[in-house]
Amino acid sequence: MASTKYIPRLQVKYQKEVVDSLKKKFNYKSVMQVPRLEKICLNQGVNGSVTDKKLIDVAVAEMTAISGQQAVATMSKKDISNFKLRKSIPIGTKVTLRGIKMYEFLDRMVSVSLPRVRDFKGINDKSFDGRGNYTLGITEQIIFPEIDIDKVTKMNGMDITFVTSARSNEEAYELLKALGMPFKDSNKSTN
Repeated sequence: MASTKYIPRLQVKYQKEVVDSLKKKFNYKSVMQVPRLEKICLNQGVNGSVTDKKLIDVAVAEMTAISGQQAVATMSKKDISNFKLRKSIPIGTKVTLRGIKMYEFLDRMVSVSLPRVRDFKGINDKSFDGRGNYTLGITEQIIFPEIDIDKVTKMNGMDITFVTSARSNEEAYELLKALGMPFKDSNKSTN
C-alpha cells in the first residue's frame, strides 16, 4: 500500500492557484520569483509574570495549544528597577511555525479564529513593515477554538508576524490576500 504524504489545503492552494495569479499580476519570469510565506511568528508578552511565575506556564500551555507546536518562554535581557525586572526572568512566550504547521495555523486562523472576533470587519492593511512582512495584533486569546474559555484566568493578547519572501508591501499584500487573509476594503467609506 502506497503511503500518501499529507499536504495542507492552503499549501495546495498556493501551489495551484496563487503562484500563477501572482506570476501574471507582477510579470515574474520564473516561478522562483513569486513571493511565498516563509514563517509565522507568534509572540506574547505576559503582564504580571514578574510577580506570578505560574502565568508563564499557563501562557506557554495556551500558546502550544494554539500553534500546535511547543512554545518557549522569552527571557528579559536587562535589569529595569522601575518595573522590578531582573535579567533572565521569563516575561513572555513565543513560537515560530514553518512548513505544514504554518499552513495549518494560517488556515485555522483565517477560517475559524478571525470570524470569532466580535464586530469583525477585516484586518488592517497598513501593518506592513516595508520589506514584505505583516504583523497582526490580537487582543484576546479566546478567539482560538483550542482555548477553553472556562479555564482562562487572564486575557492576553499576542502579535502574529507573517514573514514572506516578498520584496515590497504590495507583493506581500497580494500574497496574503490570495491565501485568504480578510483585509478591510480600503475603497469603502466608513460611517
